[in-house]
Amino acid sequence: MLMQEGTIKNLARRNYRMAGTEQSEPDPTLGVYGISVAAQLVGTGVQNLRAYEARGLLEPERTEGGTRRYSANDLDRLRRIGDLLEAGLNLAGIAMVMELQDENNQLRAEKEEQWLPTASIQTASIPARKPPRPTSSNSKPRSTRG
Repeated sequence: MLMQEGTIKNLARRNYRMAGTEQSEPDPTLGVYGISVAAQLVGTGVQNLRAYEARGLLEPERTEGGTRRYSANDLDRLRRIGDLLEAGLNLAGIAMVMELQDENNQLRAEKEEQWLPTASIQTASIPARKPPRPTSSNSKPRSTRG
């Protein structure tokens, strides 16, 4: 099976290069894998992929003829679905978890975008800390008991 996966990946890369692009790796959002190849790469059945799509767990690209094309990002999402299924969640629970994960990722990205431009300004305006005061070795700790 590893041989088949390697062959499938090489074919996808070759087809991508033949499309006239100069990038060494395909765009992770570009749908390049057919449904049977995607199912084989993630270790599930074709019908499962259709069910996940029907439940709104993923939305692969479509060709003009309506053929599904799965991207590397879609494959990662399918692997996450498989992990959550193995953890005991049903498809409704997986939909909720993935929606929250997607929202969390989006909020983190927004926070990072807001933080990065102001980071240099903020660090420049922070005064240097004063060193802690030395304590005498003769001082006794205070007792709270009377």
